[in-house]
Amino acid sequence: MKIYILCDMEGTSGIWQPEQTDLVSAQYQQGRGLLVADVNAAIAGALAGGATELVVCDTHAMGRNFIIEKMADDPRVVYETPTVDSALPALDESFDGLILTGHHAMAGTLNGFLDHTMSSAHWFRLTLNGEPVGEIGLETAVAGHFAVPLIMVAGDRAACEEAKAMFPGVVTAQVKEGLGRNRARCLPPARGQELIRTRAAEAVGKAKDLKPWKPDLPITLELTFTRADYADEAASNPDVERIDARTCRKVVPTADQVCGF
Repeated sequence: MKIYILCDMEGTSGIWQPEQTDLVSAQYQQGRGLLVADVNAAIAGALAGGATELVVCDTHAMGRNFIIEKMADDPRVVYETPTVDSALPALDESFDGLILTGHHAMAGTLNGFLDHTMSSAHWFRLTLNGEPVGEIGLETAVAGHFAVPLIMVAGDRAACEEAKAMFPGVVTAQVKEGLGRNRARCLPPARGQELIRTRAAEAVGKAKDLKPWKPDLPITLELTFTRADYADEAASNPDVERIDARTCRKVVPTADQVCGF
């Protein structure tokens, strides 16, 4: 069984302050170590649950976070980073499930720790075929293009609730709860990592019972920016339609293109 693990940072066990996710902060190295521990826990769980091959992608800040010499050393596991064109470069029809670790809720979620969608500075609200989505939804849509189901999400309470509401049956590992946007109440990291390991094994065990998400095609994306000048720039692309001062619309023919607004 072949599983793709996509790692973000904000939903990592033990990360409860924004500075831990900022590459230029003194606290970043602590956050980085916690991220590595969570990913290794997901790898251990997926392998224990029956995975025979894993591709693990470091996606936060375009993949600058893994301490490669501290990552799980197993011949069944390989590591990659995203490209400009894809957050999940190796994903294809040969995979049996998608696991998301360290994930956060979509922009505008009450008590979502570090909630945002793609860009906390630029993106205010995104809809897919009229329904609000965040990064969990976008990544699941891309996976669905390749007939790969979302099987697990690890993150804060808001991220887990978002995943369960959109994708019934998905396994979740709630490692903390947001207290507003910039603070969280966390499990001790070792307990969070054990929860991730246990739930990853469970998720792989039920992967064949979960269905990929396949939104109706073509897909209409509407993005409201935080400022009109960001919409000015987006609207300069010939495939983007301006709706109002801060909102643009784009129609894509297939779900593997939803992350490229």
